Amino acid sequence: MTEVNPWKTLSQRTVYDNPWIRVEDHRVLTPAGSLGQYGKVCFKNQAVAIMALDPDSAVYLVGQYRYTLGAYSWELPKGGAPLSEDPLVAAQRELEEETGLIATRWRLLMQMHISNSVTDEVGSMYLAQGLTQGASHPEETEQLAILVLPFVQTLEWVRDGKITDALSIAAILRFASDGSSGEPPAPNSR
Repeated sequence: MTEVNPWKTLSQRTVYDNPWIRVEDHRVLTPAGSLGQYGKVCFKNQAVAIMALDPDSAVYLVGQYRYTLGAYSWELPKGGAPLSEDPLVAAQRELEEETGLIATRWRLLMQMHISNSVTDEVGSMYLAQGLTQGASHPEETEQLAILVLPFVQTLEWVRDGKITDALSIAAILRFASDGSSGEPPAPNSR
């Protein structure tokens, strides 16, 4: 199949702008040739998430109330970084900020588009190992709880819907797929 853009943009305008996102309204010709309207959320940051794994194959999760959901959420430590920043540097900063952990070994698990039907946001997910505990320093808007779960239980939380965050799910499932039977791969296989 040819990867050709069948959409034609007739006009676009910004309808909302703040320090984190810009919302655009696009008037388009659809692939069928009809007039259409498309809303696009343009993120001014990239997303990073970190699966911090200790020597006993336990995963660090952070819990916090998410205003946008109106609910409490358990997820991997994560945050945003300017588009120009190396995502690994951002991940290292976010892990220390939210959990106090510093890792000596890092591996990119995957990158993904978070919700590509409405946004251009990109997320990078990392595995962090060789952990040393220091002091956390969350942002003033974050009231975080930290929970350390065995990897197998973390995977169960994904399967049971207790973890619903897209970046967290993607990273946990990607890591599980690197091993067998949902067990994390042996350290020498990385």
